[in-house]
Amino acid sequence: MHASMLPQLPPAVASRQWATATHVGALVLALLTSWMSGLAGVLVAGTVYLVKRDDDAFVAGHALEALNFNLSMFLYACALGAAGVALFGATVLTLGIGAIVTLPLGLLLVAGACALAVLWLVCGIVAAVKAWNGETYRYPLSFRLVGG
Repeated sequence: MHASMLPQLPPAVASRQWATATHVGALVLALLTSWMSGLAGVLVAGTVYLVKRDDDAFVAGHALEALNFNLSMFLYACALGAAGVALFGATVLTLGIGAIVTLPLGLLLVAGACALAVLWLVCGIVAAVKAWNGETYRYPLSFRLVGG
């Protein structure tokens, strides 16, 4: 019988709790420190990954996903911030005349920041639910910067 045909045992309750706590902790800490920072979420997920990577593959996998996702969200937030600074600079350099162009772009930038915040919140909740159910989860739009 092939190994992939064997029934898979669900992760232990403690493993599911650790994995869920990783996603929830990263999300809560990121929200408490300013949703744009993202580095606080990286701290939680990175700490859990370093503590549990040799003990529990399920927890380590979820922690690594949360780490990469929060790091990706931080990079997206930095890109939005840099674009905001550039738009502001373009407005100032043109003595306000550039506002005709930069104002609509600024509104798009704000809409992008709101979309990023909603994506972050929804994906964090979905990942926590999947972890609680003992399932694996891959975050969308996540750079795989840290590998395990």
